[in-house]
Amino acid sequence: MNPEKESENEKSSSENAAPLWKYVTRLEKASVGGGNVSFRCNYCEKIFKGSYSRVKAHLLKLPKFGIQACAKVGDEYQNEMQKLEDAFEESSRRLKKPKLVSLPTDSPTSPNWDSRESSTATSHPFFPKKKGVGIGNSPLERAFNNQCREQLDCLIARTFYSAGLPFHFAKNPYWIEMIKFAANNNLAGYVPPGYNKLRTTLLQKEKAHIEKLLRAIKDTWKEKGLSIVSDGWTDVQKMPLINFMATSQKGPIFIKSIDGTKEYKDKHFIADLFLKVVGEVGPQHVVQIITDNASVMKAAGSIVEAEYPHIFWSHCVVHTLNLALKNICAPKYSLQNENAYNECNWIAQVSDEATFIRIFITNHSMRLAIFNSYSPLKLLAVAETRFASIIIMLKRLFQVKQNLRNMVVSEEWMSYREDDVGKAQTVRDYILNDLWWDKVEYILRFTEPIYEMLRVADTDAPILHKVYEMWDSMIENVKKEIYQHEGKEDYEESPFYDVVHNILIERWTKNCTPLHCLAHSLNPKYYTIKWIEEVRGRVAPHKDAEISVERNKCLKRIFPDPDDRQKVNVEFGLFNSLQVYDEDNMEDRWNYNPMLWWSTYGSTLPILQTLALKLLQQPCSSSCAERNWSTYGFIHSMRRNRITPKRAEDLVFVHSNLRLLSRRRPEYNSGESKKWDIGGDNWDEPFGGPGLLEVAYLTLDEPEMETSIVENNDYVDDDDVVVL
Repeated sequence: MNPEKESENEKSSSENAAPLWKYVTRLEKASVGGGNVSFRCNYCEKIFKGSYSRVKAHLLKLPKFGIQACAKVGDEYQNEMQKLEDAFEESSRRLKKPKLVSLPTDSPTSPNWDSRESSTATSHPFFPKKKGVGIGNSPLERAFNNQCREQLDCLIARTFYSAGLPFHFAKNPYWIEMIKFAANNNLAGYVPPGYNKLRTTLLQKEKAHIEKLLRAIKDTWKEKGLSIVSDGWTDVQKMPLINFMATSQKGPIFIKSIDGTKEYKDKHFIADLFLKVVGEVGPQHVVQIITDNASVMKAAGSIVEAEYPHIFWSHCVVHTLNLALKNICAPKYSLQNENAYNECNWIAQVSDEATFIRIFITNHSMRLAIFNSYSPLKLLAVAETRFASIIIMLKRLFQVKQNLRNMVVSEEWMSYREDDVGKAQTVRDYILNDLWWDKVEYILRFTEPIYEMLRVADTDAPILHKVYEMWDSMIENVKKEIYQHEGKEDYEESPFYDVVHNILIERWTKNCTPLHCLAHSLNPKYYTIKWIEEVRGRVAPHKDAEISVERNKCLKRIFPDPDDRQKVNVEFGLFNSLQVYDEDNMEDRWNYNPMLWWSTYGSTLPILQTLALKLLQQPCSSSCAERNWSTYGFIHSMRRNRITPKRAEDLVFVHSNLRLLSRRRPEYNSGESKKWDIGGDNWDEPFGGPGLLEVAYLTLDEPEMETSIVENNDYVDDDDVVVL
């Protein structure tokens, strides 16, 4: 019989046995050919033409099959039909054995190995071959079932190669547990779940389970509080998406994602979304909302603050620092900015020259090959919108300075003439110029305090109470580096430092909120003699006029009732005047972390203790929301560009929150699966320094960390109207 005809008959027989036919009435065979028939839906009574796939699409409301979804089938009936279809597909796959490309057969333990071919090759003077015992057939090998183990290894390897899975995936503990479970249980005839079951019933089952596991984290919000962070992104289908996450002492949780298609993203639209999320998590638990610094976000934040005065809108500190670096390292000329441009434009010139070097080498394959032969580190191609992109690029160039110099004086570099020789000479001149490298080093030195603060802030760590002091210390350290380079005393004037100082102060003034000042005031360490005497001119928070004014504004919003506010003011007076504490307590203000101190000694000040335990647990940036887009991009990639936003949201919810829950387990930091969700195949490669890309501190824990390209397209300036 013709194999193709036989295959068609099998397919026709299978479709006739399909379970959803009973929900429609088959009419006469359609005239359009193939296996199509006319059928009437038993629910909506509409008549359609097509094969079983259209019947399934109609009843299960599947999109993009060219058939209208049945409006009469309710959720309960649809779920029942989905279960029937899943069971049918699973049973069909059990009966149908796929014809796959053959596995490797050149292994001595493979079932297809010809022992005659190996009779001489495998003989060994110390291990002579026994009569009657073939390769792979010894009692010991049969006891361990080596042939099947070898075949399973080949099948697993084939899965990785055919699907393009990174080798790092082999460390995934859930993958390992899956294989172990299947190997240790008698599952004869088992067939793994199919396409539809994975994306429907199993996905919803996993999501419901994750939600149940997250309840323990949500229960801490009442006492510890939470911050809502949000960010916008456009997916591969040019669909604007807005995500919302809640972050607290236990880490970030993905809440939801909103499709902003056909919506005008003004302050009212954004504020309405925030208010709905606040309502979902409980307004009494929310301490602050953190977003980027766009004007529309600020306006939306003001609307939320008007609705809930105890909730504060906060700028993302990382965005603020990045804007400050941009103003310093890439100044724009204008009449108002003429002085800053004149003082800082040399930095932009050095940056342009560094970019020229990197682009010339990476865009010419032979030059890049020569570079790679001299340097184990890669030249980072950092997108301009990435946080601290200029500094990251200069850091990497400075790291490979000697490698670059060895490269341009080599015979390979000098003798290669196939590309632009003039540009090659220019690159060589820059690399061999000591004065140019001195400028690079100076830029890195005076921006290091800013960069270090950015790295610390670009996490989910609870450092809201440290932000005010970090800004002061960072500005002081920038001054120290500039004055040391210029050989000036503290009392002398430095036009360059004045410009840098003004940029930093202007950004800090925009970023500082009453909440920062209150959190700063509740850090016990800042009232100790050791801390005050560390830096000349330092004073305790209650003696700083600016901090006191902003703190009182904050307390007025949190405690609108005058009697409550009077009680908390009295408690704050006792706290800063040190009247209710003994000597051990005072020593522990310096030794203990603020949360531990308040938990240990704060019971005598119950109102202030409750407030401190909430504020001291909050982050200062929206980094977790921004990093979540690389997860979203992975799930909503070009490979899956037909996935619906709702299903993508469910996948992100499960993926993000499952990783969060996994990281809380002790096994995450040890063993074969240590930090299994971080990095990639190059995790152990010698990227330099601590063994990671320098930029890893900014991209943190995303799977793309093994690549040398870092991108972030969500950067906005203060005065830009954000387009989500």
